[in-house]
Amino acid sequence: MEDKKIVVLGGGSGQSVLLSGLKKFPFDITAVVSVCDDGKSTGKLREEFNVPAMGDIRRVLIAMSETEDIIGKIVNYRFKTNGNFDGHTVGNIILTALMDIYGSMSEGIKHITKILNLKGTVLPLTDDNVVLMGEMADGSIVEGEHNITKSDKKIKRVYYKKNPKANEEVIEKIKNSDAVVLSMGSLFTSIIPNLLCKDIIKAIDESNAKIIYICNMMSQPGETDGFKVSDHINLLNEYLGKRKIDIVITNSDVVSKKIQKKYETLEQKDLVVVDDENIKIENIKKPLLKIDDDMIRHDSVKLGLEIMNILTK
Repeated sequence: MEDKKIVVLGGGSGQSVLLSGLKKFPFDITAVVSVCDDGKSTGKLREEFNVPAMGDIRRVLIAMSETEDIIGKIVNYRFKTNGNFDGHTVGNIILTALMDIYGSMSEGIKHITKILNLKGTVLPLTDDNVVLMGEMADGSIVEGEHNITKSDKKIKRVYYKKNPKANEEVIEKIKNSDAVVLSMGSLFTSIIPNLLCKDIIKAIDESNAKIIYICNMMSQPGETDGFKVSDHINLLNEYLGKRKIDIVITNSDVVSKKIQKKYETLEQKDLVVVDDENIKIENIKKPLLKIDDDMIRHDSVKLGLEIMNILTK
């Protein structure tokens, strides 16, 4: 039987966690990464070389590598020096070099894929050097993903400073997919940036794919304060087209009061309440919690299994 075709839209660490689990199952995986990150090493390289963001792509490449542990140590190595290399990661420098050699982010990734032995395909949403803009609740405008994230103001909506051209290969992959998965992650700065391109929405509308959303376990200050699961679904549906989310996957495990208190105190994050009475779509509620050094994470293998179950029903 042919492997089910899955397109995962996202960015940030949430997408990487999901992909590290999905690769253990017989899926034909395409990871589509938003390229609006502009902090740290990525921000410096974007400014100097006028290239799309590669930080999230670097993390996704590691997650989808069959030799994840070794590749992760090499590609994530961050230089600590008093010179120009300070703060840069090996992976970001390699990706910048490949973009320069082959002319685009997409072509550069195709060549590094051969070296990293990937389980699947990694594609940038666009090869354009995009700038994410945020309109805040008080009407002010904030430019740049890093500044939006750091702002203490509540986000009303996000948009691009200049509309980018979506990657043609991404459009084809979506049209031919069995599932489009919206990964867990920052809604306004990692997930929604993938839904701001009209061609992407058109491709989803024209596909027969199931649209699956893996809901975050914790809220994010400035983005989803006080959000319940239904609020996450409703916000994403505002950015989708005619087709809306079909299935949401939520966690049923109980988080200890001690860890909840730590998140509330140190990070101003709260547990996302699963408000069953307001969820009007299929809700697959399963024990998906993984605690790693007091950090709340999704169990990536259990997630992969749930998505496999959905697509083989």
